[in-house]
Amino acid sequence: LSGCLFGALAAVFILLSFGTDYWLLASESCTPNPDGSSLTDKSAGQLGAEQGGRDSTVSYHEGFFWGCFSGGHTDGIELDWASWLTSSHPSFKQCVPAYLYPFPILASNETAEYSPILIYKGFWSIFMLISVAAVLLGGLLIICGAPFASHRLYKAGGGLFLVSGFFLLCVVVLFILWFQLSDTLEAHVKYQLIKFCPGFNLSISYGLSFMFAPIGVFFCLLAGLLFLLIGRTVQNNYH
Repeated sequence: LSGCLFGALAAVFILLSFGTDYWLLASESCTPNPDGSSLTDKSAGQLGAEQGGRDSTVSYHEGFFWGCFSGGHTDGIELDWASWLTSSHPSFKQCVPAYLYPFPILASNETAEYSPILIYKGFWSIFMLISVAAVLLGGLLIICGAPFASHRLYKAGGGLFLVSGFFLLCVVVLFILWFQLSDTLEAHVKYQLIKFCPGFNLSISYGLSFMFAPIGVFFCLLAGLLFLLIGRTVQNNYH
């Protein structure tokens, strides 16, 4: 019973992490010059417009499927994952497939190298798909194995849960490494400061989808070990 509970929780958290588009939260703000003007009407990620001398902000969230831009006024308010769920309607919103804009808000004419980011995002996406497929297949094998007390199905299901947890852990590690070590964001900020807005500011944070992933890893590895133990017990007692 404990194994089934942990397996169900693992599947739920992995699917939430996979299906929600809040791995990354970012906001770009352009503080106007004292005269109320900015270098261009495309400051703040080249998507915002001059807004009567007030700070214009472009916000962004990204997951496996979609990356969404939205804009409006924040008046200096810091954005976090909770504000994304409770904020009022932005002045504009645009969503694009995430594979077209891998990590975050990068324009094709910027100085940052784009191809390595695409390759990095490719591995991240493949590992995520493997994790989701493994946990779903493992759950199916456990469901099929329970009525027949099949130790082979229990062991195969447990192994797939361990595989799923391992690859999801790789997804989390890859994302943290990019978040902490990549110079892409620094290049993006420098580009915006020079080309568009001397008062440009970029803030980024982990999103709610990212928070789900480590929880999914924990339950997945725990369920996998329990199912392997159950399979061994069934084999010793009934075969």
